[in-house]
Amino acid sequence: MEKSYDIIAIGDTVVDVFIKLDIGHVQETATGAELCLPYGTKVPYISATPIPAVGNSANAAVSASRLGLSSALIAFLGKDEHGEECLARLKEEGVDTKFITQEDGKQTNYHYVLWYGDDRTILIKHSDFFEKLPDNLTPPKWIYLSSLGAHTEEFHDEITDYIEKHPDVKLAFQPGTFQLKIHDELIDLYKHIEVICMNKEESQEVLKTPDEHDIKILLDGLEALGPKIVIITDGHIGAYMKYENTYFNMPIFPDIAPPLERTGAGDAFFSTFIAYLAKGYDPAYAIRRAPVNSMNVVQHIGAQEGLLLESEIEELLKKAPEDYKLKILE
Repeated sequence: MEKSYDIIAIGDTVVDVFIKLDIGHVQETATGAELCLPYGTKVPYISATPIPAVGNSANAAVSASRLGLSSALIAFLGKDEHGEECLARLKEEGVDTKFITQEDGKQTNYHYVLWYGDDRTILIKHSDFFEKLPDNLTPPKWIYLSSLGAHTEEFHDEITDYIEKHPDVKLAFQPGTFQLKIHDELIDLYKHIEVICMNKEESQEVLKTPDEHDIKILLDGLEALGPKIVIITDGHIGAYMKYENTYFNMPIFPDIAPPLERTGAGDAFFSTFIAYLAKGYDPAYAIRRAPVNSMNVVQHIGAQEGLLLESEIEELLKKAPEDYKLKILE
């Protein structure tokens, strides 16, 4: 009999190489901040740290495992040294890798993270894999869908068909860059989403309302597409949530030290929220714990080292300031 999982995550898995820069500056422009480096010269760096088996969905699978849930990952790797490193890393974290496909002649996704100050710019390149769901996949409690590369429209259709045929499976969606670009092709998928999470700028992109800043209107707009619970994150302001026709704001959990670097903060937040829902807790309980994991991740290099156990989250919550509370927006 096939094993049943609490969470099966689906999404691209990569090796991130963190290159800590020793020189450069950040310049504000009309379109946002830009990392500026000297051109036509040699740029020194402090260190280069490879971290295998990361990516939004891989991070979520590891987060769920650390929080005591049974998790698996559907992902696609090359049959190469980096692919083997990813498999070994996931197995160490207790993530089931039976649904991961390694393709001959393809390279495992390998990204370069230019780390400057407490933030980063990522150089990405995705291999073109043959994506499909495993045959006769036993329905899990939750599917956690996140970043997939270009040319995966048919795979998204297959995932939508699977959810339609298994209505008891709850779908959590954290759209990646390509998924935001093909939003119009994912309308049927949105109708089956239990929980969706994205940042404010991404919500403006999805709704095609770049000048809309009223958070309630943005939450309403995403809800109208189908999701039952909508979360929009907004940097230092925290996260906003709508469910059961009520609007909430959850502040960030205060940093225990200045952030080291911010990769994976969003993944930690949403994966923790979904993990607690999978454990049977309600959204108000879950969203109070999500920022704790997010805070701790930015104290480490990469998206997974700082992911906490449930007991560690509860210990940190005991030290939370008095104003760390879920607030209802009037």
